[in-house]
Amino acid sequence: GLRLPADSIGYRILSEWIAAGAAGPAETDARLERLEVIPDRILASVGSTQPLLVRAHYSNGRSEDVTHLAKFTASAEAVASVDEQGMISISGSGAGAVTAWFSSRIVIATITVPWPNTIPSEVYTTASRRNFIDEIVLDQLQQLQLRPAPRCSDEVFIRRVFLDTIGTLPTADEVRSFLADTAADKRDRMIESLLGRPEFVDYWTYRWSDLLLLNGNELRPDAIAAWYRWIRQQVAADAPWDRFVRELVTAKGSSIENGATNFFARHQAPEDMAENVSQAFLGLSIGCARCHNHPLEKWTNDQYYAFANLFSRVRAKGWGGDARNGDGKRTLVTASFGELVQPRTGKPQPPAPLDAEPISFDATGDRREYLAEWLVSPQNALFARAITNRVWKNYFGVGLVEQVDDMRASNPASNERLLAAAAEHLVQNHYSLKALMRTILQSETWQRSSEPLPENSGDQRQYSRCFPRRMLAEVMLDAVSQVTDVPTEFKNIVYSGSDIKPTDAYPRGTRAIQLQDSAVQSWFLQTFGRNQRRITCECERSDEPSMVQALHLSNGDTLNGKLSAPENRLSKWLAANMTNEEILSEIYLSCLARQPSAAEQAGLLAELQRASTPEERRATLEDVLWAVLSSREFLFNH
Repeated sequence: GLRLPADSIGYRILSEWIAAGAAGPAETDARLERLEVIPDRILASVGSTQPLLVRAHYSNGRSEDVTHLAKFTASAEAVASVDEQGMISISGSGAGAVTAWFSSRIVIATITVPWPNTIPSEVYTTASRRNFIDEIVLDQLQQLQLRPAPRCSDEVFIRRVFLDTIGTLPTADEVRSFLADTAADKRDRMIESLLGRPEFVDYWTYRWSDLLLLNGNELRPDAIAAWYRWIRQQVAADAPWDRFVRELVTAKGSSIENGATNFFARHQAPEDMAENVSQAFLGLSIGCARCHNHPLEKWTNDQYYAFANLFSRVRAKGWGGDARNGDGKRTLVTASFGELVQPRTGKPQPPAPLDAEPISFDATGDRREYLAEWLVSPQNALFARAITNRVWKNYFGVGLVEQVDDMRASNPASNERLLAAAAEHLVQNHYSLKALMRTILQSETWQRSSEPLPENSGDQRQYSRCFPRRMLAEVMLDAVSQVTDVPTEFKNIVYSGSDIKPTDAYPRGTRAIQLQDSAVQSWFLQTFGRNQRRITCECERSDEPSMVQALHLSNGDTLNGKLSAPENRLSKWLAANMTNEEILSEIYLSCLARQPSAAEQAGLLAELQRASTPEERRATLEDVLWAVLSSREFLFNH
């Protein structure tokens, strides 16, 4: 189709350049030094418009209006859209941004559109503040005229803090003890106790196993076990994130004795190593630059191959083979020679981290050491921001940047000041993830109620309230097993091509968050969207509802089988001659961390009184427990 009409400025520029001899770039040409967008901060109202001006500043002192040559994209179409000329149209309340691109440079204009609420300023000035998170969030809420929700109840707090921090429900006794505690510091003490529990190690080992792709279809069982042990040791020791990543990126030796080396067995080509380091630890997808300059980011094809060339000398003995057999033992070493050739030029690029100085082709030593030094440096803001955003997403359900794997400059945070402050907090605390988690959990922002108010019901990104989210598949399965006291058994590994092999790696009582391998067979986990660990992307995990999930809860053997098991918790309650009131209390405390309401109690007791035989009573109680376990209040963390 027609790309450049004859009367367009693009047509004129190209035609005049061709007519002048189509001269190539010269060393004496002025270089673009800075790009500017005007205005860069916009306070607007729904229905208004705002033009943008993009100005380029060059090394010879010249500045030029390049608005007509810039490309514009909007980050939140529900708030604002932008046309090809840079005209912004405001369509809804909230915070958004417009990105302007020119000559591989990016600038961002932020947009604030307050909600049509009238909220007295004292609502914000008198609101409780525990730390910098609350200060920054309340400032943003005031700008947007969103009312902060009140503090959640103790019942909500204990369930939420258990699920977010250790991926496990509190027991009925733990709930009772917490609710009976009248000390002012009981929430802080509960947070501290959870950060030190064994389940914390289980849960976060599992989360980092998702990130690092522990998948039995790609690695042999002994290699998977060694890698899992290594991750678990780091979590148990509260290893600083910079040390965790440095040891992983520079790992060498036996894949069984040093499980971290399996990262390089999982990603064997230099290009794959580069792309997965960038995605996992910087939140940047640079794969598009493998063939050409990145269309959505500043990374060039030259930068891609310079980065990948840092891994060109990684070697291993024993790679390959069938993941189903053998011990997977490999020895990872680095060679003193070898370069990655860039296909476009036929030559290697000088090895260099992204946006960093290259090192000489002749430099001795492991190039990955130079990479690691750059990667985890406090001056590399991308590193701290990426892991901060991942941890934030776990606790709030919504990342400051969405998606968490998409940390490119053209995808700005919903609250850039907050992300910068939280990342700096992580650096100041020597990359201790527990320190970051503690600060999040202690904040009034995290402890807000999930009940929407008229003045914040439209908020999806600004943390005026807690955003309910469905439990992870593994956490949900463990919760059902815990409440019913019937462990799920994991007996098989499913390999590609539907090849199923038995395993004895998971004895009875193993919880889903203790599984080392995403290939472990579980229809429940598959149905509810566990991370398949095939690519480094949070999109591998799904929380989308489906008819199959509803049918599995209604008719599947996971929930129904546990409810009817002869030695389950319900059988023990009945054997102890507990009254209906006592059993209802146990059900609600175990599942929902609260007592049944008066209306719930009255209705359920009336139904139970209709049971004329022990069998009917048992069947009715199974129905009650099924109804609670399949309710949204149970399935969602709120």
